Order: sequence, then C-alpha cells, then structure tokens
Amino acid sequence: MTTGTENRPLTKKDFSSDQEVRWCPGCGDYGILSAIQKTMPELGIPKEDIVFISGIGCSSRFPYYMNTYGFHTIHGRAPAFASGLKITNPDLSVWVITGDGDGLSIGGNHLIHAIRRNMDINILLFNNEIYGLTKGQYSPTSLTGTVTKSTPYGSIDTPFRPLSVALGAEATFVARTHDKDQKHMVETFRRAAEHKGTSFVEVLQNCVIFNDGIHDKTIAKDVREDAIIYLKHNESLLYGKNRDKGLVIKDSTAHSIAVDETNREEVQVHDEKMHRPNYAFLLSRLYGPDSPVPMGVFRAVEKPVYNQEINQQISQIREKKGKGNLEELLYSSDTWEVK
Repeated sequence: MTTGTENRPLTKKDFSSDQEVRWCPGCGDYGILSAIQKTMPELGIPKEDIVFISGIGCSSRFPYYMNTYGFHTIHGRAPAFASGLKITNPDLSVWVITGDGDGLSIGGNHLIHAIRRNMDINILLFNNEIYGLTKGQYSPTSLTGTVTKSTPYGSIDTPFRPLSVALGAEATFVARTHDKDQKHMVETFRRAAEHKGTSFVEVLQNCVIFNDGIHDKTIAKDVREDAIIYLKHNESLLYGKNRDKGLVIKDSTAHSIAVDETNREEVQVHDEKMHRPNYAFLLSRLYGPDSPVPMGVFRAVEKPVYNQEINQQISQIREKKGKGNLEELLYSSDTWEVK
C-alpha cells in the first residue's frame, strides 16, 4: 500500500496520531493499539477510507490514537453509529472499539442487532472483566463471586461469554485473541478485516489497576502452552508443550484427552466453515480451568451482507418509484399543527 502523494508504503507510524496515549502504565490497551497500527498497512486501504468508532470506556479513547477518521460516540451506541455510516458509505472500512461494559451492558441490544444483520463492520471487544473507567465495578463478564466496589460480598450474576453472545446472534465471523501476543493479534485482526459481514473479535485484555492478572491463568508465559488451544482450519485440536493433548467432541460435549498413536484420530479437526453455529458455540463455552481456552477463528462463513442488501433494495425501489421527495413524504397523509 502507498500514499497518494509520496508513493511510499504506509507503516505503523502513519497510523499513529499525534495525541498523547493516556492509559494507565501497563494497560493491555497499549498492546492492542500497537497491533491495530501494525495491521492497518497490510490491508491496502487508504487512511481516509478507515473509520474507528467507540462508545464510552477506557477502550473508547482508541479513535484519538489512530491517524484515521473516527467518532467517540455515546455509551453502548457505537454499533448503531457504525451501521448508519456503513450503509451510507459502504466503501469505508468501519471498526467498532468497545469493552465488556460498553458493549455487553448498556450496548448489548445494539451489539446483537448489528451482528444478526451481518453488517459489514469489524467489532473488537476488549474484555478485562471489570469496569475500568468508572473505577472498578463488576461488569457483565465478571466471574461469579468477583469482589468489587459494587459487589463487596461477591457478584451473584452469571457472566456473559462474549463469543457465545455473538454466536447466539449467528455472527458470521467470530474470533478470540489476547493482548500479550502481537503476532496473533495482527493475524486475527487481518482476518477480521478481510471478512465480508460482521466480524466479532474478543480480545482478552488486562486492567492493571482494577483487575490485574485476571487472564494470567490462561495467557501467562509459564502456563500458555497448556492453557491455550490455537484454532487452525482443517487442523486437529492439539495443544500442550509437546502437542500431546487434544480435544474430543462426543455427544455435544468437548473433553480433553492425552494423545498418543492409538487415539490420535479421535481428536477433533477444526472446521471454521461449519455453517451451523453449534460447533463454534460449543468451543466458545470452553474457558478453563478444566479445559483449554481456544484462541483464533471459531467461525468464518458467508451470508448476505446487510448494507449491500439494503442499498440494493433502495436502488430497486428508486427504479420503480423514482428518487422520492422528503417534503412530499411528510405531507402525504393527515397532518396537524401544534400551536
């Protein structure tokens, strides 16, 4: 990819704004920002055709730090803004940056409807299982029993699993990555950008102040090889330092086995193209401590894209009835004046 004026390849630096990055030292958001800025040059999309849209929360500062167009909108409503923008300007690459609070609490309704419509937008949900910006209250993804300022005796809620929510809305692209792996994040974000339709990516992210180490049991260096199973299309679900463990799926249940030459064929082969979401949903329920946590692409299927369908419908109606007139529409039936 090259710029229009200098005829040179774009780099990460070209996508970095001049704004001071103001997250807490050690916040996982720094790693995610870096990975996104590394991903953008690989997409071959001009900066002026890329838009980042956020709601409210620590993650929602993201648009300020990207040297692209952006909107910092209102709490939970970023998917609605993104949907309108994509319909009116379908050539744009539209990214929604949200968190587990912003996206799954007040914004839950907007999120699931953008997903079910299969709008051609990319949704990145940073999951640190806490409200960070408002100083450490429990969130929709906080584990049962989590002690916070708003749950001093422990949360009694059953937490959302973000990927399960997305798959329940039949998302056509669902993936997970984490803030400690730059290479995996870049690859995952690139795959999301290439998908036609809604891409939903959960990013396990650390809040160093209010929920430090919440994902360490999964992503810490000393446990990662035995705690994470990387999903690769058409490859067996093997994991472990020596790839001597595997997932077997039987009777709609996944369980881990020790793998040797006698049972290797029993290990499930990953199929991200499976049209029904049942298999991907089953994988989305795996979240330790007795099972590995899947990372990578859970589901990637094709389905009609909403913004293409609605613009095609508009064109067909205009051919039959003409472009239309807003004033005539407003006065086309009974009207009245309020004095």
